[in-house]
Amino acid sequence: MYKVLNKPLPGKVDIKVYSGEKGNKNFLRPEFFKPIVEHLKGTIIECNTAYPGARNTTEKHKALIDEHEWTKYFNVDILDSEGPDITLEIPNGIAIKKNYIGKKTPNYDSALVISHFKGHAFGGYGGALKQLSIGFGSSRGKVYQHTCGVTDKQEEFFKNLCPDKTFKETMADAAHSVVKFFKGNMAFINVMKNISLDCDCDENAKPPCMKDIGILSSTDPVALDKACLDMIFKSEDPGKKELIERIEQKFGPHIIESSVQLGTGKSDYELIPV
Repeated sequence: MYKVLNKPLPGKVDIKVYSGEKGNKNFLRPEFFKPIVEHLKGTIIECNTAYPGARNTTEKHKALIDEHEWTKYFNVDILDSEGPDITLEIPNGIAIKKNYIGKKTPNYDSALVISHFKGHAFGGYGGALKQLSIGFGSSRGKVYQHTCGVTDKQEEFFKNLCPDKTFKETMADAAHSVVKFFKGNMAFINVMKNISLDCDCDENAKPPCMKDIGILSSTDPVALDKACLDMIFKSEDPGKKELIERIEQKFGPHIIESSVQLGTGKSDYELIPV
């Protein structure tokens, strides 16, 4: 699915994945990614989280990455394991005007963003745009996004959460800043497998609610997410009901609308079976 894009990724390539919170049983295991990582000679990258758990400090995060066997197969780089963060300005941002990413991000020339497509407690759904925004955000950046720029301190995270709709605008702003940072040297793959109501960041995520659908790829993260959402909504799988309820309750499609407004990508697409 990467090869059909005919999109060379120059220089040193980072490969962004969901490595899974401690206790989560739905995240895609490292063996699944082995062929594409070897093909690109890439480095798996992650960033620390913004909430209490097993990944909100570099020390704990590294231990969990080892436990989940990522380092058995790959080099793994936590981009915000060293400070200070890099500030990305977003002059045309809808909800925020800056974003924070890890200091080590400029060590890479291009990025392959592989997203496990599923539901999410805050985002409604998690796909390529969430990987670009929350996924690439440093721990500080994640707090800043979730609070719509009110604070960047972990201890103030849950006291200042964004309204649901505004959060989608914040995510769209942050995603836009990361796409601009890599200057077009990006490709995107969404894996519609183990489709749960909850994200891989949830230690108590519900079991998958739908059958596996497949793998989609694109050079446009907006079109890619829109195609995946459309496949969920058009599916005949009865398990889609609770997932669609979450997506709509959390204004999930608004990140698509906001990303189109920012010029990150387009919502029009052609679905080409491979």
